[in-house]
Amino acid sequence: MATTYDVAVIGAGPGGYVAAIRAAQLGFKTVVIEREHLGGICLNWGCIPTKALLRSSEIFHLMHRAKEFGLKAENVGYDIDAVVKRSRGVAKQLSGGVGFLMKKNKITVVMGEAKLAGKGKISVRTDKGSEEIEAKAIIIATGARARDLPGLEADGKRVWSYKHALMPPHMPKKLLVIGSGAIGIEFASFYNTLGAETTVVEVLPRILPVEDEEISAFAKKQFQKQKMTILEGATVKKLDRGADKVTATIEQGGKTTTADFDTVISAVGIVGNVENLGLEEAGVKVDRTHVVVDEYCRTGVDGLYAIGDIAGPPWLAHKAMHEGVMVAELIAGQHPHPTPGTSIAGCTYCQPQVASVGLTEAKAKEQGYAVKVGHFPFIGNGKAIALGEPEGMIKTVFDAKTGELLGAHMVGAEVTELIQGYVVGRTLETTEVELMNTVFPHPTLSEMMHEAVLDAYGRMLHM
Repeated sequence: MATTYDVAVIGAGPGGYVAAIRAAQLGFKTVVIEREHLGGICLNWGCIPTKALLRSSEIFHLMHRAKEFGLKAENVGYDIDAVVKRSRGVAKQLSGGVGFLMKKNKITVVMGEAKLAGKGKISVRTDKGSEEIEAKAIIIATGARARDLPGLEADGKRVWSYKHALMPPHMPKKLLVIGSGAIGIEFASFYNTLGAETTVVEVLPRILPVEDEEISAFAKKQFQKQKMTILEGATVKKLDRGADKVTATIEQGGKTTTADFDTVISAVGIVGNVENLGLEEAGVKVDRTHVVVDEYCRTGVDGLYAIGDIAGPPWLAHKAMHEGVMVAELIAGQHPHPTPGTSIAGCTYCQPQVASVGLTEAKAKEQGYAVKVGHFPFIGNGKAIALGEPEGMIKTVFDAKTGELLGAHMVGAEVTELIQGYVVGRTLETTEVELMNTVFPHPTLSEMMHEAVLDAYGRMLHM
């Protein structure tokens, strides 16, 4: 006999568990079904544990700079097992926190694999057998996983996925990272800082390809200063795996070379977890491993929604969480506003950090805007110099006709914490006038945000 709920959520990652919480807050009897870990990939194998690793490498880097700050730190080293243990502990703590939130909000949690079994019906395979669930509304939030390219598949020994890189069987000495999106660059930054000789291969003409071209170029120079090798417009054609090395065949500019590495990390994108869910039988359209939805995450099948990574880009946890809230409120008969992808920030936690929101300068021009562009360098900011972080830049892009903030792009220390100021500005449909008339506290890194706005209109003060 089936157990009946108002709302059933398949997947307990950031989108799923937040959707469940908001549904419960709105008075719905709610169940969430998860096959592995509460918190999903983000909390257990993605966003959170990688940030813990990167914090360790950041401190390690600063310890080597102790003399600059009048401090002494001798014989600085690290214990990779202890670094990983801390990272796993942070992930475990937060996953446990999701469990607490489920109990607090009286949400039923079913551990097992879910499959749609007819209108408003879900069949769940659990350790104890099967369980039938019925719900008036079903939210699919099954997320995504790493893409494997033929011949570049991870084996956990010498060729790693992001999961292997989070719990490394050995510390790389000579590392090849395939792909320079956020995942690839973050792992490249982490292992390079800890001393691995690191090479990054990107098939597109520049690294961090979704970022503004100036930001990508600036970041590339900083990585190269850190002795990272960057190969753009290059393809890894083959990996020959040995007991203690991998020989990579790399093609770039019509020339083919080979190089030996002791470790390879494959970070070439993601695919949605759409298999074995009964989507096609339910009438849900799937396009290139992602569920096709409208701006409200509706699948076109009555009572069935899809949110987060499975619903397509941007593949970001905060986008999934926002969609979870929006769908729960939509189910409740409210009138939530969808958020366009151009108002969702992207953050990369490498060294230096990279963050952006909205249109790049090139995209704005492609879309027919006449633009005003502002820049401000970290070297002109007192707080950045005091922190010993003078390398960085903030860039703004405005519509020359209306003053609308079209995009903002940053590279440098703590920019992932700064970007939200511009996100709020875009959400409030702020123009340059409001931003210029906002008083930014001194001394802060945020003053650079003000200066980058002023510069777009020929009014920069401190350069």
